[in-house]
Amino acid sequence: MTTAESLKSRMLQLGRHPAVSRAIRATVPLDKAVTRLSRGHVHLVPEALLPQLTLTTVGRRSGVARSVPLLYVRDGKDFVVIASNFGQQHHPAWSYNLESSPDAEVLLGTRRIPVRAKRMSESDRKRLWPAIVEVWPAYDDYVVRAGNRRIKLYRLSPR
Repeated sequence: MTTAESLKSRMLQLGRHPAVSRAIRATVPLDKAVTRLSRGHVHLVPEALLPQLTLTTVGRRSGVARSVPLLYVRDGKDFVVIASNFGQQHHPAWSYNLESSPDAEVLLGTRRIPVRAKRMSESDRKRLWPAIVEVWPAYDDYVVRAGNRRIKLYRLSPR
């Protein structure tokens, strides 16, 4: 195993610890700032370790553009994002924004990609869940922590 593979493996296992999830959640504003200032050139966690995009939605109440860094998996040309909210009891705000206005934008590296969001079916969830937890094993833990809340998955299709 290479040093990079070993680092990734350790990071994925650490991510399953609740305290690490809280720490990662606390870094989201910093990651957003770094990505914005670098115009997508830099994320706190390199793409080589975790596939990350920045999703920009329109606030359902404010009408203001809101951006959030998210992990993703590919399904053909589409991006699949997971509304886990780190296993909290409530859905993330960006998921409500997508349901109110499904047209959004993905920043992938320095490329801006207009997308249309669609909530994924249960059969898609079953098919894609193994790939999702391969990217971030903590998603299985988030399902347990979320309790009765069903974690939503969204397909972001380039327009």
